[in-house]
Amino acid sequence: MNTTRPSPSGSPAQPGATRSNMPLYLIILSCIVPILAAALLYYVPSLRPEGSTNYGAFVQPQRPLPSSDSLRLTTLDGQPFDLTSLRGKWLLLTSDGGACPDSCARKLHFTRNGHASQGKNVGRIQRVWFVTDDQPIPEKVMEAYKGTVMLRADPKALSEFLLDDAERVGDAVALEKKMDSYLWIVDPNGNLIMHYPGNQSDPVRFRDDLAKLLHASSIG
Repeated sequence: MNTTRPSPSGSPAQPGATRSNMPLYLIILSCIVPILAAALLYYVPSLRPEGSTNYGAFVQPQRPLPSSDSLRLTTLDGQPFDLTSLRGKWLLLTSDGGACPDSCARKLHFTRNGHASQGKNVGRIQRVWFVTDDQPIPEKVMEAYKGTVMLRADPKALSEFLLDDAERVGDAVALEKKMDSYLWIVDPNGNLIMHYPGNQSDPVRFRDDLAKLLHASSIG
């Protein structure tokens, strides 16, 4: 007795026939393409469309974290510190003298609040303050910005990492002044990628930029 059921078209179904996997492939492709596009735009800034909504300016070209040989850093108690040990996290960088005037405190405030506002992503971020002289740091600053890694650095050596070639001119005082006017972001791969206008930054737009970076990237 023939038990083969006819297909809806009236012709008998072929034994062993399988449905097409094309819908499954299309679903997978629709999930992968946006991720690939976001990664490409992130790592190749020249491909980003004009009128980008980011607030910060992209560092061109991106610069990797310097080794401990090229940028000698020490903790506040004088211990050597290797900046590359922080790879794997998003780094929010500031630079200023130890006396930390109001302009310095505002930058630390921006980075602290921008960090704290990231909800479940706070663990992906680390704040770093490069102290460019030997001045003692006021106790109230130490207390207010706990959680910030504070490192003493030579301003000339630090400028080789933080400043573009065109800005890397003048004596140590001039270099410190230029570095004091910025905030920076380093990605988890250890690349300096963005800078912001220091204590004149819009804290809300800075926070939103950081949120976009964390959302667009699965690293760190």
